[in-house]
Amino acid sequence: MDSNPDTERFDQYEAELKLVKAELSQKLDQIQEQGGELRKATVTQAEERMKEAGELIKSLQIAKASLPASAKAKVSKSLHEHEADVRGLSRSLSNLSSDRAALFGSRYTDDPSGAGGDEQLEQRQQLLSGTDRLNRSSNRLRESQRIANDTEQIGAGTLQDLATQRETIEHTRDNLLESEGYTDRSIKTLRGMARRMATNRLITIAIITVLVILIIAVIVSKFR
Repeated sequence: MDSNPDTERFDQYEAELKLVKAELSQKLDQIQEQGGELRKATVTQAEERMKEAGELIKSLQIAKASLPASAKAKVSKSLHEHEADVRGLSRSLSNLSSDRAALFGSRYTDDPSGAGGDEQLEQRQQLLSGTDRLNRSSNRLRESQRIANDTEQIGAGTLQDLATQRETIEHTRDNLLESEGYTDRSIKTLRGMARRMATNRLITIAIITVLVILIIAVIVSKFR
């Protein structure tokens, strides 16, 4: 893929999504082996990762929209694959989350001390997960702000270019109008010259005719 800010931004989002997908797959494997409160905590973490995956899919779609047509064709296939993967992971998580027997298995309710430890572990994991997600969201927010600033600068540059092009067009139009004025005056001058040439030709023909008549008259008078 070509090296430019838009493609690099897409690659960055894609790399983050791959990491989140890997974490989701790991969490789903853990959920299948767990039960009780620990399983619930892992499900919560997986749901948080699923939200991140959805946000990254949206970011990829936005980044794709800003790519040139040639680059869009290259990333469309990978984006569709990521979307399909995330949908599959979401279905798997939904199925595991709806397994109430596993979530409230007896092997975690028979031991009160174990349940308390699981609850503390769940709280710690939720806190860490929330902090991690907050950091990721902050990074994406800063990146979105940077994209907005870049877009604003590009828009300002485009407006400046349009203003310059408008001035050039107006200047060209003025020159064209001036040239048309010169052309009209030239045509009038040529027409005047043509009329004078026609007049001079008629005068010349008349003089020649008079001279011929006079010569004929002189010749005729001599033979009388």
